[in-house]
Amino acid sequence: MIDKKLTIWCILVLMFVNSRVTGQNSPLNYDESRVPSYSLPDLLITNDGTTVANRREWERKRRPEVLDLFTTHMFGRVPNHVDNELRFEVVEHGLVLQDSARRLQVRLFFNAKKDTPAVDLLIYLPVAANSRDACPMFLGLNFMGNHTITNDPQVPVTKSWVRNRVEIGYENNQASAAARGTSAHRWPIRLLIDSGFGVATAYYGDIDPDFDDGFKNGVHSIYPKVDDPTGQQWGSIATWSWGLSRILDYLQTLKSVNSKQIGVIGHSRLGKTSLWAGATDPRFALVISNESGCGGAALSRRQFGETVHVINTSFPHWFCDKFQDYNANENALPIDQHMLIALIAPRPVYIASASEDLWADPVGEFLSGRMAQPVYDLYGLAGLGVKMKPEPNQPVGNHVAYHLREGKHNLLEYDWRQFIEFAIRHYARDK
Repeated sequence: MIDKKLTIWCILVLMFVNSRVTGQNSPLNYDESRVPSYSLPDLLITNDGTTVANRREWERKRRPEVLDLFTTHMFGRVPNHVDNELRFEVVEHGLVLQDSARRLQVRLFFNAKKDTPAVDLLIYLPVAANSRDACPMFLGLNFMGNHTITNDPQVPVTKSWVRNRVEIGYENNQASAAARGTSAHRWPIRLLIDSGFGVATAYYGDIDPDFDDGFKNGVHSIYPKVDDPTGQQWGSIATWSWGLSRILDYLQTLKSVNSKQIGVIGHSRLGKTSLWAGATDPRFALVISNESGCGGAALSRRQFGETVHVINTSFPHWFCDKFQDYNANENALPIDQHMLIALIAPRPVYIASASEDLWADPVGEFLSGRMAQPVYDLYGLAGLGVKMKPEPNQPVGNHVAYHLREGKHNLLEYDWRQFIEFAIRHYARDK
């Protein structure tokens, strides 16, 4: 019943979005033959027209340019006065999974100097992990509250604003215990622990609630919006990414965690978030984007499925205001998403798509990974290794990897198994 109601809800949302888009003479496209001709910005040509010849020139000149272009035109700027030294307190800890894992619940306050809104962090670590044999970690945000990723009754129901989901008891933007464990399939804790990995997650709405609230809640309530004619103030995705970096600050203090082997992962809009977090924070050892689509791994210029116009119309708070200048005007962008993937180099990045998730444009996601290769070449690192998008369930790649899973928009155990293998392979090289 839940799946049926959720499907109906998704159809209604798509109908709503489509009606808004067609009203602007910009119908959704799911036909490859209708993808417009486009030319991607050159990764290795600097703003003054110089060609980048080696990784030193990339790191010193071109990479800072590309990072600034994304900051200016898409994600927005973190205010200079933001306090990056969060205060934390351990709320609870215990043994779980037949004593094979340690559960740790920590509250991180957004400002170290006063009582402010906070993010509740849920951590699971292998019992075997210690200061001599510290474990690698996956860090990612969740959509509906920490209590939804596990059936563990010790994990409290979030008190933060949530999107209404009547089918699981979420009404009046309040969470419900009825949703406990409903997203556990997206967070296979037992599999991760048995594979030697720790996992940490937090509800993304703790950092910034996912609606256009005029900078009144979460982190934005501490650093409110000001008059800015440039339209470059940070949107929600930049705020969620900032939150991931602050959680990373804490994880790196844990002696049982390998501080150099913490990967960031995200699904859908949180896949967009993980890519930006990886681009802006080189401490993340690897980056995973699962079905992130427009504004994530998919090339904007393809105008396939979700487009810049659709995403800015439906979710105006995700990106900075400047990004709206490119609604139905993608070719004017000085960037495209292959450049976002390239910002992660030389660290490994994994891009995942689903065969039925045309909204996220699997072809565009694959192409971004392939077109980021010139930067990985500067480091002598192999990328996807193929020119054509692979068949479903046939992972490809090396430092840049990709798979197309059979099925719909979701994060499933199949995806996690590929991500775990990817991390094991790359972390083994660090030893």
